[in-house]
Amino acid sequence: MNWRPIAAVVLRQFYLLRGSPVRLVPMVTWVAIDVVLWGFITRYLNAVSGGRVDFVPTLLGAVLLWDFCVRIMQGVTTAFLEDVWSRNFLNLFASPLSIGEYIAGLVLSSIMTSVLGIAVMVALATTVFHLQLFTVGLPLAGFFAVLFLFGIGLGVLGTGVVLRFGPASEWLLWPLPALLSPFAAVFYPLSTLPGWMQAIARLLPPSYVFEGMRALLLDGRAPVRGLALGAAIAVVQLLAASLIYARVYRHVVQSGLLARYAAENAA
Repeated sequence: MNWRPIAAVVLRQFYLLRGSPVRLVPMVTWVAIDVVLWGFITRYLNAVSGGRVDFVPTLLGAVLLWDFCVRIMQGVTTAFLEDVWSRNFLNLFASPLSIGEYIAGLVLSSIMTSVLGIAVMVALATTVFHLQLFTVGLPLAGFFAVLFLFGIGLGVLGTGVVLRFGPASEWLLWPLPALLSPFAAVFYPLSTLPGWMQAIARLLPPSYVFEGMRALLLDGRAPVRGLALGAAIAVVQLLAASLIYARVYRHVVQSGLLARYAAENAA
């Protein structure tokens, strides 16, 4: 794999952001709104409970981690859609750029944009609502790693769907995190879900992250086994998403769909 084409994909995204700073606004605005909204909710719940339970780490920490996962996914899909919206997609693959190099460029672009969002979230949550997230210690790195792998896999799968069914199918991408969040047990224990939802939740790596976070905060138990299982599932899902994307790419090339890639070809 050649790093120069990968760097070129990342550089293009950098130039897009530099040339149109307004693109940075949603990266910062929505995460700030989430932190402020949930921060005041946790303050209210702390006041109602009389201080017996501190909701800041369990709820606001969960919001921060879930938003990180969503931003990672959207970083991949948005970078891909930028090429679709600008009708640049066909030009990219008329070059010697390989599909692996393109995906790697999307992943690095996602990291670049997601770091900005997570920095804003951590700064707000720490300074305004006194979230001591980093006191969790080493397991925090495991939480972020599992969510990162899952977000990348979800983003790669989402771009494969749009590549197969056309730009008009991009509306399928935006509600996907919201559809998965009830199964991910972001704000409540997995045991509160009915049996069939728990079965689905066990296939989603984020459920292991949030269950582990609550166990760590409430009992002080490091969720080593759960994190290892979540990481293994995330890696398998990422590999499966990459294989699906590669197969879809071969299909659109061989069938000629890639050459006719336009909004009217969504069927």
